[in-house]
Amino acid sequence: MVTTTRSARRWIAFLVFALLPFHEATGISRAADGAPSPQRPNVLVILSDDQGYGDVSAHGNPVLKTPNLDKLHGESIRLTDFHVAPMCTPTRGQLLTGLDCLRSGASSVCAGRSFIRRGTPTMPEIFRAAGYRTGHFGKWHLGDSYPNLPHQRGFEETVYHLGWGITSMADVWLNDCFDGRYSRNGGPVEKFPGYCTDVWFDLAMNYMRASSAKQEPFFVYLPTNAPHGPHWVADEYRAPYKGKGPDAFFGMIANLDENLGRLDSFLHETKLHDNTIVVYFNDNGGTAGVKTFNAGMRGHKTEYYDGGHRAICYIRWPAAGWKPHDIGTLTQVQDLLPTLADACQVRLPTDARLDGTTLLPLLSGARERLPERTFVVQYGQNPEKWDSCVLRDKWRLVHGKELYDVGEDLAQEKDVAAAHPEIVRQLREHYEKWWAQIEPRLQDFSPISIGAPQENPTTLTAADWTNVYCDNMKNLREGLNENSSWHLLVEQPGEYEIELRRWPREADAPIAGGVPKFQAVVGQPLPAGKALPIRTARLQIGAGFDESQPVSGDDKAITFRTSLSAGKTVMQSWFYDADGKQLCGAYFAYVTKK
Repeated sequence: MVTTTRSARRWIAFLVFALLPFHEATGISRAADGAPSPQRPNVLVILSDDQGYGDVSAHGNPVLKTPNLDKLHGESIRLTDFHVAPMCTPTRGQLLTGLDCLRSGASSVCAGRSFIRRGTPTMPEIFRAAGYRTGHFGKWHLGDSYPNLPHQRGFEETVYHLGWGITSMADVWLNDCFDGRYSRNGGPVEKFPGYCTDVWFDLAMNYMRASSAKQEPFFVYLPTNAPHGPHWVADEYRAPYKGKGPDAFFGMIANLDENLGRLDSFLHETKLHDNTIVVYFNDNGGTAGVKTFNAGMRGHKTEYYDGGHRAICYIRWPAAGWKPHDIGTLTQVQDLLPTLADACQVRLPTDARLDGTTLLPLLSGARERLPERTFVVQYGQNPEKWDSCVLRDKWRLVHGKELYDVGEDLAQEKDVAAAHPEIVRQLREHYEKWWAQIEPRLQDFSPISIGAPQENPTTLTAADWTNVYCDNMKNLREGLNENSSWHLLVEQPGEYEIELRRWPREADAPIAGGVPKFQAVVGQPLPAGKALPIRTARLQIGAGFDESQPVSGDDKAITFRTSLSAGKTVMQSWFYDADGKQLCGAYFAYVTKK
């Protein structure tokens, strides 16, 4: 773990800021009097969802065509050994905090582990405190209620969907990729005409234009939900790939690529191109495209082999004189926060302790390499020791026992642990020390607030059940028989009303009944939701409340009332059949302080 006070960051980066002239270390010009130029760079971070390292034609994909992404590739510094988490929420938390996901708390896509711990500074909070305007448009997936929404974690302007995306458990009922309904700054959902990726880019460009007109620097975070499923996209984008691979998935990337072209034109037209730092990367390993091309790597999303966590990363800043080239140094997403802060002369909190380190000396050419480093890639809804990859240079220790040299064996076909016992010992020793720091807080869940003045009522979904994966429409519509508790923080003591439902309020459907299939504008429909013979609802809160009520055929909700004290508690629900057999938990609960 790295201490990132201002002086410590200088030490980490070979004492660059102490030993070299400022312009040589950073590439930032100074005025004639030696003061930093008042025109601070803008920052635009673009994050694609479920695109793999091989899903770029510039990386050798024989089918997919990405001319605008290829252009950005050609104009950027390419971090060719750059690593993220094998799933998306952990990567997003690591980006915004500079912390390993098991340290920040956001270690899983659901299971009560998708929240950044309270009090952890985030990149938008840090940049906003430094005078930057902060905007977010697209996927969030770091919490669906107070205090975990984007406008509560540092963004002054945000438009987003809930959950992992369209058709996730937490998202708006019957949402679509076309003319979707999204929230703006926590307000009621609004309909935004157009295709989702087009909407995100339009909103981001409008925000950048407005910031530029006020001569205010901006930090814009543009995380698309494409090309994550559902793979709903217009035929004009998927048609070129029919019969050649996952046509709808490739079509979503083609649309994303088209938007990158529109963005590039916008940046040139508004004269923002040169002094805007553009970062483009993907959030986890490959998915639908890996059977077509995986750049010679073994892994895919969720896995600890390269291909599961090695990601695209392009960084462009023309005004700093950064020349396009490859950097093969081992890097990770946690490095982006300290790197961008250093590039923009934004001070990190003096007590910040990050797992990432600044890459500015590499990007500016002040240094050719960083000191040798070792770090851990690990995530999970119920993290276990050694379920990880430990990385050092080209070495990969997978699951604590398999050793690979990806410099010689990119496909990780040959385990060389027996031939290099000293490397195995060193990497295991590093992991043991890291795990000793991480393990004590693994069961310290970040609670969801109820009864807060900022949000009342609060909607709870099965996506946040502790250590359980129940996060999408298939789980809901099939009536997945899973169950667990919600970790809650009662913000204010008083009387509370808890409404349990099988379906969300918007569905207006009986608890025991089914729902019809849903046909989106294009693509495969969502299946009909099956009926369940639910006859009893039960609710337990902490040690002091445990009640049951009958469920009739027409009941759409069962409501419980109780008095709650302020503080942390745990709540769980059950739906039973006539014989007392558990069928599932309440996938939705609406908690209101009266």
